[in-house]
Amino acid sequence: MIPRAQAEGVLREIGTRPDDKIDLAEGALALAALDRPGVALDRYRDHIKQLAREVGRSLSKSPPTLVEALNRIIFQSHGYRGDMLTYDDIQNANLMRVIDRKKGLPVALGVLYLHAARANGFAANGINFPGHFMICIGQDGARRIIDPFNEGAERSAADLRQLLKAMDGMEAELSPDHYAAVSNRDILMRLQNNIKARHERAGRREDALRVVESMLMFAPGRMSLWREAGAIHARVGNLGAAIDAFQTIVERADTDVERHDAATIIQKLRARLN
Repeated sequence: MIPRAQAEGVLREIGTRPDDKIDLAEGALALAALDRPGVALDRYRDHIKQLAREVGRSLSKSPPTLVEALNRIIFQSHGYRGDMLTYDDIQNANLMRVIDRKKGLPVALGVLYLHAARANGFAANGINFPGHFMICIGQDGARRIIDPFNEGAERSAADLRQLLKAMDGMEAELSPDHYAAVSNRDILMRLQNNIKARHERAGRREDALRVVESMLMFAPGRMSLWREAGAIHARVGNLGAAIDAFQTIVERADTDVERHDAATIIQKLRARLN
């Protein structure tokens, strides 16, 4: 079993690591455990390892390409799929529930892809494509962009351009930034941002705040998260906690502008206390 305090400890320890030392799957499971305290993680860890082993065995036989092996194991053998029917279900961003239900959001399925590829010695990263999580897998010097939500389909530049225009308007164009690798920490943040956004849309501010606080455990250097935590605390009337969050920005921010803005907000919050 993993009590909530243990999951929090895992996340805080991740918060001290350089990004390339973060175990993405373990971080995602710790985040999932925050909402399912007391549920044993062993079978979820074993399942993730099993996926990687089966991908490795598949690669040793034919051998197929890495993308083919990943798709064969994750989608065909184990029946994972993108949840198109109940996309906004919060369970789709909880890796434990994704494993239970064999369906989820692009970023949650992407965690399984990335772990299986990396465990077999391949370069694999999420990419900085907006709105829809994609991953880039390297094999034999070639770069292949795949969509974990749509059965691991490969996406060409034309596919990505069309999707970008559908999301951001016909004037939007692909740039090298859209192919840039995103950090492991940012992938975990993207996972949690999906949950936070759903709580916010439903007006569940306290739940949204808990999600922000979970992100602060593994990304304590992100001033934007301290600002967001402070803003939500202020909205729900936790003025002391809001002041503490903005005080962290005053003490840790890199720029004078950030520190000055946070100090100004603290003055206003203290005025509300009087």
